[in-house]
Amino acid sequence: MKEKILIVEDQFVEADYLRMMLEQSGYAVTGIARTLQQAEQLFAREKPAMVLLDIFLKGKGTGIDFARQLTEMDIPFVYLSANSNEEVLTQAKATQPYGFLVKPFREKDLLVTLEIAHYRHEHSRATRWRLEMQLQQRIQMIQMKGIDWNQKMVELTRALQAFIPFDCLVLKFQYPPASRYSGIAFLRIGFEEYQTIGLDELSMISGVSFNEIKNLLAATPPETSACCYNGQDLEALFALHPLKQLMAKSFGFSSNLVLPLAAADGFSLSLSFFRRAENGFYQEQIDWLYRLQQPLVNLINSISVAEKKEAVSMRYDPGLKEKEAKAPSKWQQNGIIGNSPALLIAMDQIAQVAPLDTSVLVMGESGTGKERIADCIHQLSPRRHKPFIKVNCAALPPALIDSELFGHEKGSFTGAAEKRTGKFLQAHTGTIFLDEIGDMPLESQIKLLRVLQEKEIEIIGGKAPVKIDVRIIAATNRNLEKEVAEGRFRLDLYYRLNVFPLTIPALRDRKEDIEQLTGHFIEVYNRKAGKKIQGCSAQVLDKMLNYTWPGNIRELENLIERSVLLSKGNLIEEMSFPLNAGDLNHIKTIHENERDYIIEVLQRCKGRIWGPGAAAEVLHLAPSTLKSRMKKLGIKKNFTK
Repeated sequence: MKEKILIVEDQFVEADYLRMMLEQSGYAVTGIARTLQQAEQLFAREKPAMVLLDIFLKGKGTGIDFARQLTEMDIPFVYLSANSNEEVLTQAKATQPYGFLVKPFREKDLLVTLEIAHYRHEHSRATRWRLEMQLQQRIQMIQMKGIDWNQKMVELTRALQAFIPFDCLVLKFQYPPASRYSGIAFLRIGFEEYQTIGLDELSMISGVSFNEIKNLLAATPPETSACCYNGQDLEALFALHPLKQLMAKSFGFSSNLVLPLAAADGFSLSLSFFRRAENGFYQEQIDWLYRLQQPLVNLINSISVAEKKEAVSMRYDPGLKEKEAKAPSKWQQNGIIGNSPALLIAMDQIAQVAPLDTSVLVMGESGTGKERIADCIHQLSPRRHKPFIKVNCAALPPALIDSELFGHEKGSFTGAAEKRTGKFLQAHTGTIFLDEIGDMPLESQIKLLRVLQEKEIEIIGGKAPVKIDVRIIAATNRNLEKEVAEGRFRLDLYYRLNVFPLTIPALRDRKEDIEQLTGHFIEVYNRKAGKKIQGCSAQVLDKMLNYTWPGNIRELENLIERSVLLSKGNLIEEMSFPLNAGDLNHIKTIHENERDYIIEVLQRCKGRIWGPGAAAEVLHLAPSTLKSRMKKLGIKKNFTK
C-alpha cells in the first residue's frame, strides 16, 4: 500500500473519480472533504501523508487557507485547478505547493505529479539537511584554522552568506568584567566581498560621534533570544535598541534577525543579520540557526581569552577597512559584471542552483542578459562539459516546433526527406535553454509538460518513447502569471518550470553597475576597433546615470560600441541617447505618476503609513492597500525613486 492521501474537492463527481484512480493505483484515500472545516477535521483524525487540494471550496475559507496550515506542518500538497486569475495564482504560489494539476487531466498526469511531489518533498528535506551539514563542517574547519579571531569572523560571515542571505552582519560582543558591549560589522559590497566597519568607520558613515555611539551601545540591552524583525516590527524596536536605528538609518536596512550565543568562559556574542528588504527574514531561518548553535559556540570557545579581551576594546582596529577579498573570477569569466545589491541577490541564487539538476526559470526584461545567466548556470554545473543546446522558442514556426524539439524519422511526414535529431536529444546528458518560453503555442506546451514530467520524448514517426537526461533552463520577458490568468500559458507547465525562479534586475534597478559595465564594454570594443579609449567624461557618465535604459544592458552595449567608434580622443565626450527616451523628453506612464505621487505623500508624512495624518489617510486608502501598491510599484522604505 502506498502513502495515505486526503482529497479536498467540493465537486463530488470529480472527487470520486480522483478517489477511484488513486485506489486503483494502490494509494489509500483517507477521505473526501468539501469544505475547509471538513478538511481540517479529516486531517487531524487521519494524518495523511499528502493532500490533493482544490483552490475553491464550498463555505467559508479556501484551499489556499488550508494550504498555509499544511506548509507550516511540512505536509506536501498538490493543487487542483480548472482556472485561476493572477491574484489567486500569486496567493497559491506563496504557500509553496508541490505541484499543480489543471483540470481536466489524465490518470497518468495525476500519478506522475504525485511521484514528483513526493520526490520534491523528500528532496527538499534532504537538500536542507545537506546544506546544514556542509555549513557545520565549514564552521568546524574555521574553528581549527590557526588564524586570529577577526579572520575567523570574516570566514564565518562568508560561510553564513550562502545559508542566510543578508546585506550586513553585525557582531556584538561582551567579555566580563567589562560592562559594555563592543561591535564590528561586515557590510556586503560584492560576491564573497565585505567591508569591515568598526566603531570609527560607523561614526564617519553615520555622522554620529564616537562617544555618542559608545552611549548608544551602553543604552542597548542584551539580546537574550533569537528573533526576526521585519518592516514595522524592526521600527518598533528603535526606541529600545538605538543602535539598530542607527544601522537602519545609515545603510537603509528594513529587517533584522538576531541569534545570541554564550561561550563557556562567559564571553557573549550575538549575530545580528540585516537586510534592506522589508520582509528579509522568516522563522524557518531561526530554526536553522538553532541547529547551528553548538558548532558556533565551539567556534567562539576556540578563540583565546586574550583575543576576546582585545575584541571588546572600543578602539580595536581590525586593519580591514577595505575589501576583504577579491570577487571570484568565475563571475567575470562568465560575463556577469557588477556588485549592486539587486545583482548580488541573483548571483547568490545562481551559486545555489547551478550545482543541482533543478529546472530554472529566468525572468527579466529584454536586454537584461538572461542568456548570459543561462550560460553561467551551465558552466558552473556538473554538466559543464556536456552539450548546451539553445532554442529560441519565439523563432520556431508553429508547424515545425515538434520536429525541432523532438526530432523526426525519415519519411514520417511529407517533406521529411531525412532523419532529424531534435534539440532535446542533442542536449542529452547536458542542458537545454528554452529562450522566450512564453511564446510557445499551447499545443506545444502540453507536449513540453509531458517531457518534463516523464523524462522522455516521442520522436515523430518513432516506434517508442525515448528516455532523456536533460536539465532545463527556460527564460521569458513576459509576465507568465498574467499569461496563465489570460489563458495563454498552462498553469501546470508554469509551475513545473517555476521550480527555481530567478529574476534578473533591469539596468535602471542596478545603476551602481553602470560605470563598471561601461568600462568592460569600452575594453571590449577598444580591442575590436584598435582604440585606446580610457573612459567617459563626467558629463556623459552623469547622463548615463540619469537615463532610464529601456533596452537594458543590450542598449548600453550598443551605445558604447557606437561611441567608441565615433570618439576621436581618449575619452567618450558625447553619447547619443534616443531623443524620445531620455528623462527630459520621457512622458511618464500612469504607474510612474502614481509612484511619484505616493513617494511625495510618504515624504511629507515622514514615512508614516498608519495613523491620523499618515500617508494612507491622505491618499484615502486602507493601510494594507497602500502597502500592496508600494510593493507593486517598487517603492522602498527609504522612498527612493
